[in-house]
Amino acid sequence: MTKLVTLTIDDQQVSVPAGTLVVDAAKQIGNDIPVFCYHPKMEPVGMCRMCLVEIGRPMVDRGTGEVLLDENGKPRLQFGPKLETACTTPVSEGMVVRTQTQVVADARREVLEFILTSHPLDCPICDKGGECPLQNLTMGYGPGQSRFLYDDKIHLAKHVPLGELIYLDRERCIQCARCVRFQDVIADDPVIGFYNRGRRLEIVSFSEPGFDSIFSGNTTDICPVGALTSADFRFGARPWELKQSASICTHCPVGCNLTFNTRREARAGGNPVIKRVMPRQNEQVNEIWICDKGRFAYHYTESPQRLTHPLVRRGEGFEEISWEDAFRLAAEKIGASQRLLTLAGGRLSNEDLFNLRELTLAKNGQTVLYSDMAGGDLTASFGLAPGSNFGSMGKETAILVVACDLHEEAPLWWLRIKAAAQRGARLIVLNPRLTRLDKFAAHSLRYAYGEESTALSAFLPAADGPETYRAAVADFQSAENVVILYGSEGIGLTQSQRLAHTAAAVLAGRGKAGQVNNGLVAVWQRANDQGAWDAGFRPLEDLPAALRKAEVALIAAADPAGDDPMLAQALEETGFVIVQELFMSETARRADLVLPVQAFTEREGSFTSGERRVQRFYPALPPRPQTRADFVVTAGIAKALGLDLEGRAASLVFLRLAKTLPAYAGLTYTQLAEVTPQYPIIGRSDLYYGGTAYDNHQGLGVQLPLLPAAQPVVAAGAQTAAPAAAGEGEILLAPVTRLYDRGSTVLPSTLLHQRLAGKSIRLNPQTAAGFGLNAGQTVRLSRDGWSVEARVELDEQLPLGVGLAVRSTGIPLASAAAVRLDRLTVASAD
Repeated sequence: MTKLVTLTIDDQQVSVPAGTLVVDAAKQIGNDIPVFCYHPKMEPVGMCRMCLVEIGRPMVDRGTGEVLLDENGKPRLQFGPKLETACTTPVSEGMVVRTQTQVVADARREVLEFILTSHPLDCPICDKGGECPLQNLTMGYGPGQSRFLYDDKIHLAKHVPLGELIYLDRERCIQCARCVRFQDVIADDPVIGFYNRGRRLEIVSFSEPGFDSIFSGNTTDICPVGALTSADFRFGARPWELKQSASICTHCPVGCNLTFNTRREARAGGNPVIKRVMPRQNEQVNEIWICDKGRFAYHYTESPQRLTHPLVRRGEGFEEISWEDAFRLAAEKIGASQRLLTLAGGRLSNEDLFNLRELTLAKNGQTVLYSDMAGGDLTASFGLAPGSNFGSMGKETAILVVACDLHEEAPLWWLRIKAAAQRGARLIVLNPRLTRLDKFAAHSLRYAYGEESTALSAFLPAADGPETYRAAVADFQSAENVVILYGSEGIGLTQSQRLAHTAAAVLAGRGKAGQVNNGLVAVWQRANDQGAWDAGFRPLEDLPAALRKAEVALIAAADPAGDDPMLAQALEETGFVIVQELFMSETARRADLVLPVQAFTEREGSFTSGERRVQRFYPALPPRPQTRADFVVTAGIAKALGLDLEGRAASLVFLRLAKTLPAYAGLTYTQLAEVTPQYPIIGRSDLYYGGTAYDNHQGLGVQLPLLPAAQPVVAAGAQTAAPAAAGEGEILLAPVTRLYDRGSTVLPSTLLHQRLAGKSIRLNPQTAAGFGLNAGQTVRLSRDGWSVEARVELDEQLPLGVGLAVRSTGIPLASAAAVRLDRLTVASAD
């Protein structure tokens, strides 16, 4: 157990773990020592001097090493001749700290007076006003007036774009270096830094494009002044005008906790609109950080292109109908069908999925998950056990990441696993190409696309793997705890299933399945794919054939026609197509009945993350007129069919879900809303300490228990065949995931357009030269009846003979395959 140290702060005793800093020890007893440069998530630097305090230590006899006592038998104290920084001083036994003496008050006042010498007095128009540490601390500790002349102030540029997302006001910057240190140490993107010296010191961007980091928005949260603001929020509202609603990010399987800030505005007819997205503290999920996709890609929920009325096909067009008529028509078609196929996407909530499941099973239909990844049944039995936390993993843990570019697929997991590796965890990266995670890996291993299961099988007990793997295997097998994460790098459904089975067999072979900080994590392509697997939805290898055979296809939160021309063609042969959607997607355009649904910002529900943590989200906005939540739509169809499904409230659906699905047994919304004390202590009452992230009062979620495996798990074995070798004029093209994709939930956020993936193919320069290609040229890619044009990009880190294509950009490829490549143009001038 950690050794505890007892000290006294302002006559109040406190016991804290050895190594705790004085500023953090004081925080434990509600004594808020003011800081600017210090942040509890970063190593201290003692730059701003705002945290100066008096510190006394027991005097020790140099000869005996014993503490000297006074006439009353108490330790004799020796205070230093100067004040000390509470943010850099670790506690020691018997230490006495004084934070409220006159000398401390004088020091704080002088530090603030110095900071304000060239700080603009523009609080009334500053975005930070109302949640500004400098403003709050000046009111609490600063001078009532300045002794410096206004004409002596240095004036600097006030609207400097560090990139298209973040703006800098150089006059407001107090050079605390929080943003620079965050980008360097936590995000590992040292793309901003200090330039010049003295009073001319300023923050600059070193990257092209500017401030090129997927975590840039976090710097606006931790900036203690209004120097850094986001393009999305600057000059948009005052903090005290905003209401907050707790939510969960829907862009990846991490399940980051969010807070939506809303305000009523005239442009929305007096209705609330989202003004900004903020992180909400959950130390077991996203801590106090979010990525820029989660922060800025919410505009689709407010898009004017949203569907607002049920639509029925009339000839070549659509006609608005009432909900009653829509339910009646859907029920008529489903009731008369012998082959109902329900295709659901992973952005649906657990409640939506459950009602779809119940309706489909009642009509003997087939529940299908729209996904290229498998293994959700295995993560239910071999996933992370309750109590597991990436934040507590260190030297005793080995983490193996296979077939995954974690920085792009699940940024917060990348951030947390990087931190675990820096704490001593043995990180093993097993991937066909170099990724951002390799820098922190103890072992960085390669395999050819298509050989992922064979490569992973080297980690089975007694396996005889390649010589280059043996050091990594030894490290893995000797670790007390092991975690395996698998993604979708270049693989489709069949390969994913084999990979998941092999990973489960590796874990089962160690005999520690079900123990804390052990288990299998699927880096799903969508936020609630795990919840869909738990509800009984399964992906199909031959989805086009299934759609052709279906008499009725009920499609929710999926756009197969927009993703793959073969699926679009298959839908043309489906008997009757019902689509529940936010937008008139390509699939909706081919539907016979289109039902408008609510965005997650307009309703409540729950998601199950890749770590199998069930978390609640709450409504932030009123729903669009004539739209309904997916679970309500399904319940309406069921009622017209004479079935009893709950449609009154998500919480009531969840009660039925918990009685039906074994892993969720006994779980309630009340449990999902429970919170426990978290460290560091983040709160809106002392914004200078942790930044403007929200503390969590709405629920930390519940990790699901593991289910018994249906049957003993065995490795998939040696793969029967690698992907077909590329022939003359062909290239092995592998689909990969990019954070800034071109999905329907991202495209409406115009702020991100500069960063979105384009329709391109990435090649090693040597591979490109073999085809006579240069960067910027256009090529035609063709295979199995489809043909698309793409732009050539070069990447020296890629293996030879391989090309990468980003999913969602219109290149319909599920797994690595040989694709014909034809040159169309010469290189562009740039």
